Amino acid sequence: MRILITGAAGFLGSHLCDAYVEQGHEVIAMDNFITGNPKNLAHLAGKPGFSFIRQDVSNFIFVPEKVDAVLHFASPASPNPKSPYGYTNLPIQTMKAGAMGTHNALGVAKANKAKFLLASTSEIYGDPLEHPQKESYYGHVDTIGIRAVYDEAKRFAESLTMAYHRFHDVDTRIVRIFNTYGPGMNLDDGRVVPNFIQQALRGEPLTIYGDGLQTRSFCYVSDLIRGICALLDSNEHLPVNIGNPVENTMIELAEAINRLTNNPAGLVFKKDARVGDDPQQRRPDITRAKTILNWEPLVSLEEGLLKTIPYFERAMK
Repeated sequence: MRILITGAAGFLGSHLCDAYVEQGHEVIAMDNFITGNPKNLAHLAGKPGFSFIRQDVSNFIFVPEKVDAVLHFASPASPNPKSPYGYTNLPIQTMKAGAMGTHNALGVAKANKAKFLLASTSEIYGDPLEHPQKESYYGHVDTIGIRAVYDEAKRFAESLTMAYHRFHDVDTRIVRIFNTYGPGMNLDDGRVVPNFIQQALRGEPLTIYGDGLQTRSFCYVSDLIRGICALLDSNEHLPVNIGNPVENTMIELAEAINRLTNNPAGLVFKKDARVGDDPQQRRPDITRAKTILNWEPLVSLEEGLLKTIPYFERAMK
């Protein structure tokens, strides 16, 4: 296939580029580097079948020659208000990537009669009242809160994707991505795994906000990419959760990272510093992924952390 990947220099986009180039497909990577890192794609430069277009997806997208698939992953995604990459510091760009960017990417798919896959997110469920979260759950969301620029952009993108499928017969897919980690994340991403690993590698106590009993489910990036590839190859048009259903408290995650990095500094507890309606629980119901895609995660949290920690050791030097 000839595949266009938007947001290709981001954490997930770059792993997708690696996967599809390795499988022998032709990959056209697109990014404007607002949040993407050119280093994530540097090793692919000059490889047969790989090319790059620097562009903001909010502008009209032109791709020379036919493409067989469009994977739309362009969007700020970090919740960190202190990070220049965080969507709270790029609110308009985030909304435009979700709205105009999705519209432009769908236009490429429509013009080429190509498959289209939207990267959506577990954030569309908001601070959920249902646990674990099924794809049928409508969510518990705040449309005007600080996190809404990301959450609502993705909700709109899902609606637009289904409209193109129903009205224009575009061959669409929607993946709802749950917490993912691994090599290639920005150092100031702001999510808990990069934060904890960097503190541990500096020999500092790991900062726990609140009581540390809030939970997340952590999916290693190779498992996620395998699920996305399976979804693109499927005939499923409705949203599919891809994530790890094993739930961990922040205390459990912190203790695991301290143990694996031999960090004796322990933990420090601080006042809850949630950003907006940051959910207290997050765990996917992956029944649909198991049934439709024959997919489930294979990498345990400890195994994934052991693969991730060396990346941060190198990146922090």
